[in-house]
Amino acid sequence: MTRTGHQMLTRRGFCLCCVAATSFTASGAWLTPRQAFAQAKNIVDMIREHAATDPIKVTKLRGNVSVLEGSGGNIAVLTGADGKLLVDAGITASKPRILEALAGLGKDPITRLINTHWHFDHTDGNEWLHQNGAVILAHENTRKHLQSAQRVDEWDFNFPASPPGAIPTEVMTADRTLKANGSTLELKYYGPAHTDSDISVRFAEADVLHTGDTFWNGVYPFIDYSTGGGIKGTIAAAEANVAAAGDKTIVIPGHGPISDRAGLVAFRDMLVAIHAKVAALKAKGLSLEQVTAERPTAAFDEKWGQFVIGPAFFTRLVYEGA
Repeated sequence: MTRTGHQMLTRRGFCLCCVAATSFTASGAWLTPRQAFAQAKNIVDMIREHAATDPIKVTKLRGNVSVLEGSGGNIAVLTGADGKLLVDAGITASKPRILEALAGLGKDPITRLINTHWHFDHTDGNEWLHQNGAVILAHENTRKHLQSAQRVDEWDFNFPASPPGAIPTEVMTADRTLKANGSTLELKYYGPAHTDSDISVRFAEADVLHTGDTFWNGVYPFIDYSTGGGIKGTIAAAEANVAAAGDKTIVIPGHGPISDRAGLVAFRDMLVAIHAKVAALKAKGLSLEQVTAERPTAAFDEKWGQFVIGPAFFTRLVYEGA
């Protein structure tokens, strides 16, 4: 990926973690994830501040499916006579620009919202979208997490319970198929992966797959152990995404630019290789610090480790579940 590409991603695709510059101490040593986030301004407030001013990029993909980039996680939009259906809600501070972007996609009202998981950069807009007519659907674990206070240790942040209007009123516990705007939507539950609440949404006729945060295009991913995530589940989800995509599938990642099956394969292969190296070192009794010193991600750092979640951070995430 070019430097220009990374600069674009800082403002659109990866605003989840705007703390890349805090990854090193003054002595050049890697910080722990918690230290890195602690040195940065409160990560949640940072993301919301960016969302208050960042532009929304609209890209029409195929058929009546589009994607909005620039407000937390990538938002898919399905338009048609049944009303606009959104996959993920972005950040509330982006509301004026999201409404403007949606208006540019047609006059149909907002009628439905699907959350790919519970994290705030994908659900923060739930309440205002519900007020504008959206019925919210998510996995039951997303509703559970939104209904009560949650702590994400790696962000050193406590989230309060969401307001009633932000809580999904429809839940799924297993795979589900929906019909909307002449399209078939295939919703798949991964099991514990990035969190314990992740689902994907495939627009069957358009052959567009929204993976949520089970795929981060171009950087090492965050894994939320605080709410049921893990490296093994993340790999299983990556395998499922590869299996679900064909050569012509358009892939919407949770963060990063639009991709394809080849991008999913590269992501999967990276996860598998790093996990194998870290697990082997951990099995020998090496501590996290010793494993990190062995640089188990080195073969992948040039492509995946040049941004927010650096090699030491990702090594720690993998080590925790290896």
